[in-house]
Amino acid sequence: MLDAATVPAPAHLDIAGLSDEVATALAEQLVTYTAVLPVPRRVVAFVANLHEKHFAALHTRPGRRALSAWDQSLAFCRVMLQDVEPDQSARDTGIARSTAHLRMRESEQLLAAQAPSLKEAMVGAAQRGYRHVNLDGTLIEIDRVSIPGPTTRKNTTRSGPKRLKVDLWWSGKHKRHGGNVQVVTAPDGWPLWVSDVRPGREHDVTAARTDPELLDQVDRWRQDGRTVLADLGYEGEAARMLTPVKADANGTDRAGEPVPLSPDQQTRNALHSATRARAEAGNALLKQTFKALRHVRVDPWRIGSMTAAALVLLHLIYDRIT
Repeated sequence: MLDAATVPAPAHLDIAGLSDEVATALAEQLVTYTAVLPVPRRVVAFVANLHEKHFAALHTRPGRRALSAWDQSLAFCRVMLQDVEPDQSARDTGIARSTAHLRMRESEQLLAAQAPSLKEAMVGAAQRGYRHVNLDGTLIEIDRVSIPGPTTRKNTTRSGPKRLKVDLWWSGKHKRHGGNVQVVTAPDGWPLWVSDVRPGREHDVTAARTDPELLDQVDRWRQDGRTVLADLGYEGEAARMLTPVKADANGTDRAGEPVPLSPDQQTRNALHSATRARAEAGNALLKQTFKALRHVRVDPWRIGSMTAAALVLLHLIYDRIT
């Protein structure tokens, strides 16, 4: 094994007269390499064009920014696709950490503004001839955020108050912290629209009701005999959406056990599950394509704009909107 002190410094560095510690540090320079970003060039070009228009609107003079429109767009795509932290992006591009964070936030907002509204997504789905769409919620995992929510839990320790506040972003269903995002997908699971984020403590039906346009657009979609498929998380809106039959829908027997579902009900549930299963594939496509959505380490309220930006990039990568 080579000793770091015996490794010669690069030829372009003159180490004569330097101390041994400095000379060794120079010999241990980090290795640079060429990498390929798994995204078509036209996608980065589209994002760069957005930045150029944004710079022009701000009357930014050429050469005044640390990164060009192309370099900033490329750095943002790296952050979304490969989950490169802004600190690493700052080192790679030779800019300050604070500047990298600001530029990534700027790019995120520019892309999120291009995301289709729910009305546009539904109109496009109707034009494609879809007879149903899928609605499902997905949890975007985050670091623990100790923000007390409105609910409490029993204190199992011997000290402190009897009831403790439950973290706002804690999802009891998934047993982790995260943000709830509603996703509308085509019959084949292609993501059409994503909502803004809601704290992980909220159930899917609560998040759907909180969205300012979701339920209204569902009603409009149903007017022509079309359907919205959803799981039992939306049972409270069963009049609007087609949900499975609950196991206890037929009541209970004398022993308190649920009466078994009828063959017709079981067949209905099997058909519903097989048809709606593609919605899960749509959620997985977003998270598999964009590693930044697998675990968010920034302000959780940014999850909505991050997911919207990811949706725009996904539509560009596959050249498909509906």
